[in-house]
Amino acid sequence: MSTWNIDGSHSSVTFSVRHLMISNVKGEFQKVSGVVNWDAASPEASSVEVTIEVASINTREDKRDGHLKSAEFFDAEQFPHITFRSTAVKAKGEGAELTGDLTIRGVTRSVTLTVDGPTAPQKDPWGNTRVGASGSTKIKRSDFGMTWNAALEAGGVLVGDDISIHVDVSLVKG
Repeated sequence: MSTWNIDGSHSSVTFSVRHLMISNVKGEFQKVSGVVNWDAASPEASSVEVTIEVASINTREDKRDGHLKSAEFFDAEQFPHITFRSTAVKAKGEGAELTGDLTIRGVTRSVTLTVDGPTAPQKDPWGNTRVGASGSTKIKRSDFGMTWNAALEAGGVLVGDDISIHVDVSLVKG
């Protein structure tokens, strides 16, 4: 078993959601941290813990970011962190299926990420050993108590319920 720390300055958690029923709006959380305990010989013994700072949300629109931080969406004041704690890891080809408890707004749901990686270990210029991995999943924001919306004149709603999440992590051996 080896311990790997998420390098927040070289990792990203991005998302996309349907807007106005016609296009996808993308955003990211700019502050992510966590630890991966990886057992290459027995991946099912591995574990992952991730913490995301809600206030670090960035959709390239300050007004929208403020609304997303409000009680109508993430309620960053009351729930400053999104967390993920793995409950199962299954090797699958060159990657894995990572299942765990995702907590948003104090609501916890089980989600499964399809993971590519880890990459082969590499030494960085400062002597650290690094690996990378990418993962993706989809959730429904309503499952986490984010139900705010507005009806459109032509039908449909302003914000979709389905959220696509993509994670790219650079991990430094601890």
